[in-house]
Amino acid sequence: MSLVTMSEVLKESIEKKYAVGAFDTMDRVFTEAILDAAEQKGVPVILMVMPMSVEGPEAERFMGYVVKRCRESSVPVALHLDHSPTYEHCVKAIHLGCTSVMFDGSSLPYEENVAITKKVIDVAHACGVTVEAEIGHVAGHEGNMLDGNVADESAFTTVEEAKRFYEDTGVDCLAVAIGTVHGVYKGTPHLDLERLQEIRDALPIPIVIHGGSGLVEKDYKGMVAHGANKINFFTAMSLEAAAAVRKLLAEKEKLGLQDITIVGQKAAEEVVAKHIEIFGTQPLSC
Repeated sequence: MSLVTMSEVLKESIEKKYAVGAFDTMDRVFTEAILDAAEQKGVPVILMVMPMSVEGPEAERFMGYVVKRCRESSVPVALHLDHSPTYEHCVKAIHLGCTSVMFDGSSLPYEENVAITKKVIDVAHACGVTVEAEIGHVAGHEGNMLDGNVADESAFTTVEEAKRFYEDTGVDCLAVAIGTVHGVYKGTPHLDLERLQEIRDALPIPIVIHGGSGLVEKDYKGMVAHGANKINFFTAMSLEAAAAVRKLLAEKEKLGLQDITIVGQKAAEEVVAKHIEIFGTQPLSC
């Protein structure tokens, strides 16, 4: 099925109660690791790029490779722009081949978030592209990913906010804050699964969890059981790959660059495969 929209990838996730992993890539190593893992498991996956990947002189070259690789995949792949801060980034990502975009207006006043989200939806839907937005605010994507972050309960999504935002925008997928953080989790996570279930019961669309790193298996399974359909994941994958490289460097004096990239890619692939299983992702029935 190769390159498809995120709506297609998530279309059975609510009824069958599973989540699809959404993994960030910034280069060929992570791209191949993520897609190889999904192909090994025979299930759909969401490959995410950041705004930096769709701007600058190398954007067309990198995105051209990513789009081609997704199209050649043996499993359904949604190519998603993660955490776009502007309408313009979303438009550029669509132009470069993304089948899904996220406009993140979670730090903006409510009415501004709604207005820009609707503007993104207008152009994206005209191109057959899925749109994700966020209401509430998941801490940690302001530059302190590796220093550790704590969840701010005052920024958690309320059921009323989620329902109102969906009704005001008609967004395809909604990211909510229930206790996860971007980057390294400082302390012990305390997830508000009751809140997540209430949001799931109030909305007909897929629910997205950002900040998937730093949790344990029971946390992921609890989120899936209470309505999460897309779980974003990057930091733990990156740290495992870096740890594998450090171990290799400590063990061997003579190394080529290819030795380092192979080890890093393999470690990332193993992390992705493990979490695909934990999320319970299933092959699409048709």
